Amino acid sequence: MNSEKCLNRRSSLWWQRILPLLFTFHFSLFTSFAQVGSWQNHLAYHDVQNICEAGHQLFVLASNDVYQYNKNDQSITTYDKVNGLSDTYITHIAWCPQAKRLIIVYQDANIDLLDTNGEITNISALYSKTMTEDKTVSKITIDGVFAWLHCPFGLVKVNVQKAEIAETYFNGHPEYPTSLPDYDEYKDLQANLTLVSSLLPGGPKYNYFYESEFLNGKLYTTGGHFLSGIADKNYPGTVQVFDGDNWTVYEDEISQKTGYNYWDVNCISIDPTDESHVAAGGKSGLYEFRNGKLINFYNQDNSPLKGAYDRGNQLDNNFVLVNGIKYDQQGRLWVINSQAKGVNLLLLTKDGQWEDYHQKLLEDGDGVAWGGLRNMIFDSRGLLWFVNTSWIEQTLFCFNTETNQTVAYNSFVNQDGTRYSPNFVYCVTEDKEGNIWVGTDLGPFYIDKNEVGQGSVTLQQVKVPRNDGTNYADYLLSGVSVSHIAIDGGNRKWFATNGIGAFLISADNMTQISHLSTENSPLLSDQIYSIAINHQTGLVYFLTENGLCSYRSDATAPTQEMTKDNVYAYPNPVTPDYNGLITIVGLTYDADVKIITSSGILVAEGRSNGGSFTWDGKDRQGKRVASGIYMVITATSKGEKGTVCKIAVI
Repeated sequence: MNSEKCLNRRSSLWWQRILPLLFTFHFSLFTSFAQVGSWQNHLAYHDVQNICEAGHQLFVLASNDVYQYNKNDQSITTYDKVNGLSDTYITHIAWCPQAKRLIIVYQDANIDLLDTNGEITNISALYSKTMTEDKTVSKITIDGVFAWLHCPFGLVKVNVQKAEIAETYFNGHPEYPTSLPDYDEYKDLQANLTLVSSLLPGGPKYNYFYESEFLNGKLYTTGGHFLSGIADKNYPGTVQVFDGDNWTVYEDEISQKTGYNYWDVNCISIDPTDESHVAAGGKSGLYEFRNGKLINFYNQDNSPLKGAYDRGNQLDNNFVLVNGIKYDQQGRLWVINSQAKGVNLLLLTKDGQWEDYHQKLLEDGDGVAWGGLRNMIFDSRGLLWFVNTSWIEQTLFCFNTETNQTVAYNSFVNQDGTRYSPNFVYCVTEDKEGNIWVGTDLGPFYIDKNEVGQGSVTLQQVKVPRNDGTNYADYLLSGVSVSHIAIDGGNRKWFATNGIGAFLISADNMTQISHLSTENSPLLSDQIYSIAINHQTGLVYFLTENGLCSYRSDATAPTQEMTKDNVYAYPNPVTPDYNGLITIVGLTYDADVKIITSSGILVAEGRSNGGSFTWDGKDRQGKRVASGIYMVITATSKGEKGTVCKIAVI
């Protein structure tokens, strides 16, 4: 008892000493910042598909996602892979009153059980079972504690109470049930639809995401899909903008105004001279918005744009393929018109006039533009880059807007003289050093910064040493189909792939820092169309086949100068229940960071990722540090004095 009193007295004295220091040092309380390594899904709950009533609770299936509404306190809880669900894209839900659980069935036949307290149990037996038959569930029937799943091959009987599959009955089996209870899977839909339609669970309107652009803290996204030729996708045309908290959906009933389909809008660009002015292109032409409202629409009736040329015929305004656009620093819009005859590269001036920059290299022998001209970017030199994603002509293009000259790179020969023949060239981007990276179905290549703009270049591959005692090395991500490449504030490369998730590679290209997939993370799909990065916060957005999700990385954009006003740490103070990373931001590129005790003992050190540095709260022996005040001392990569901030560990 005496020792307990002594301990309490010491604790009280410690707080009496530390509290004045907390106020003296003016700590920034950034506890609301998301932890590095955390995930968030940004899902739509707009189109109501089913409602299940469970007492005073409603479970709502909307836009193939699920949320829970409490009629007593009007609270809404959304569910996804971040907070417990096992999968994405829900096709059916049904409430089992006797088991007091909601059964959730996914497109891939995975099953979750959810109770009103938010407890989730997974049943993966049907999903993981190897079978040639189609496992798609078309209907759910509830019978006591059982749920019958209707599949093309037969019936699956799920014991919802025990969370297990009880029986499987194949078509033609002697004991195949001939009758089941008359159960209306959608019985609560009409009764509660008026109420549910008034709810606001948040999120975008659509789960369609393809390409994006980030500007001034806002993520501008398109919902269509790239079309090489006139393939039939027909995703709803949509532009959705996310400011980190709220979504804005641009006018999307456009076909009523234009008279033509508003489908597969896949590329977007924001006017750098006026961010309220946004252009988007897709399957049926070019769209110009101001403050989210359509102000101009261009097709072959009112512009030099032309319809796709197919089998000797020019198609109508439903097939005016604009898959690549980009504003320059003067606010002029560069436009490429795929699969059009006699036109390919155009410029729309600030005063609405069209200029033709026709390039012979962008068309075939019949004068028809290549079918997959897309993914426009300006590099730091002012050169305009884009690709042709087509199996007919796999090419990277570089256009000089000053000389009106185009260089085509369609010979993929690496530094060892190895020749490659990719089927598709998907994307192009520039890293922080000025190298130009290209994503193909055979992996990533790059043009060295010293060769950029030359007529003949080596499309190099990074050699990663095996470090196994031999002199052997492997090409970076060789054979991986790279759909998009994004560069973060630390010059690290994020590679999106067609089917195996995302890779994060170090700034020197030698280390695979992580490989994110649906198996080891809340990533919504392994099919990633593109990646966007908020360089101020370090948020990395993945635009996937199943929607949009984000990941808090440990790299932000570097600052030009480290000062006491822009260098800070979060969370601060660090409370006893916090076990995550502590992040210091506002640093210059490759800054030297040291963390020391108030008595000058070094506990951690390293280099910044762009403008950020993370500390795990442990000393150099891997032990959690004691309570106290810790100084963060910084210096630039050249050794020049930086600044000091302080972290309180409780």
